[in-house]
Amino acid sequence: MLELEKLQSVLASLIDTSMPKNPKTKLAAVLVVIYGPKPSVIMTERPKTMDHHAGEISFPGGRHQDDDPDLLSTALRETKEEIGAEIPRKQVIGQLKPVTTLNSGFTISPFITIQEKIPKITPNSEIESILEIPLIPLLRTLEDDRDPEHHSIQEMYTFKFQDHLIWGASARILHQIYLMMSSNRLL
Repeated sequence: MLELEKLQSVLASLIDTSMPKNPKTKLAAVLVVIYGPKPSVIMTERPKTMDHHAGEISFPGGRHQDDDPDLLSTALRETKEEIGAEIPRKQVIGQLKPVTTLNSGFTISPFITIQEKIPKITPNSEIESILEIPLIPLLRTLEDDRDPEHHSIQEMYTFKFQDHLIWGASARILHQIYLMMSSNRLL
């Protein structure tokens, strides 16, 4: 069984709270919440009625607002709003490389927290459902995304959980975790 301490040592990194400068994209941030003795990750399913990313599987997070002091604050605020989980800033252990959405023009900064157990979570109106996905089995479903509907202009991947397909920016975030864990022989 993978211990959370080992996972934390692999995924921990310096956190850069500076704002990426790219006038062609909007800024957003997400929180990758990993928890439990058999590590699971929290992802959300967006309602099919949303303007952007309808029906997609993503991490809790969203658009940076002017009153957010930095992107980590955005990720923490959005996580609290979307799933009701209040994660203290000091419990964020790392940050992954930003990813850009190809259809809605966001640059997303992903942050990581590892929790022994999950705080109480409840979806708000922006969330159709909350998915608690075993991390290692999810990462082992990695495949190249060959769907022409996804308008790929860079490396694209998919992951699967039950009847859910995870693709796009969320899959590129998961792919970073996959690479870190496989290079440390944790998969």
